[in-house]
Amino acid sequence: MNNKKGKLIVISAPSGTGKGTVINRLLQLNPNFVFSVSATTRKPRPGETDGVEYIFLTHECFKKMISDDEFLEYAQYVGEYYGTPAKPVQDNIDSGITVILDIEVQGAKQVMKKRPDAITIFIMAPDMEELENRLRGRGTDSEEKLTARLERARQEIEEKGHYKYTIINDDVSRAAEEILLLIDRKD
Repeated sequence: MNNKKGKLIVISAPSGTGKGTVINRLLQLNPNFVFSVSATTRKPRPGETDGVEYIFLTHECFKKMISDDEFLEYAQYVGEYYGTPAKPVQDNIDSGITVILDIEVQGAKQVMKKRPDAITIFIMAPDMEELENRLRGRGTDSEEKLTARLERARQEIEEKGHYKYTIINDDVSRAAEEILLLIDRKD
């Protein structure tokens, strides 16, 4: 039996910074890492599968889980709820597996209060122009939603000081390697 506990890694970033790509690279580089699948009330994007990218819930179901205290964290973002179911995260950590959470700033602050042992990382695009280009390149948002995401990104960047580390994602492999070094440094 593995007596060594896993670690909790919290990664936040504005939409469009490439955090999902960086996290996928981390998962490729270390087989002892798992991605915590968040629950959300937003509709799936083309190609997304329930239980893989997100657990897609109705607003009613999500609110019941909040009232039953089943989330490590949760927040509302651009009109939708997002949250991390607590039990699978703790079960993995207890089994010696490092869990990566991809959560926004409000949720990360909740985790920081509950889990000061978490390694917290904020990922940024090289600049706001590049961030806007990446968001437009997705082609998934209306102009109104795009404007809301950019404004939210500015607000989130102001919060990066709450995180232990900040990484600029100008190259996915380099960003992932830098994060691995930070995680290993905590042993």
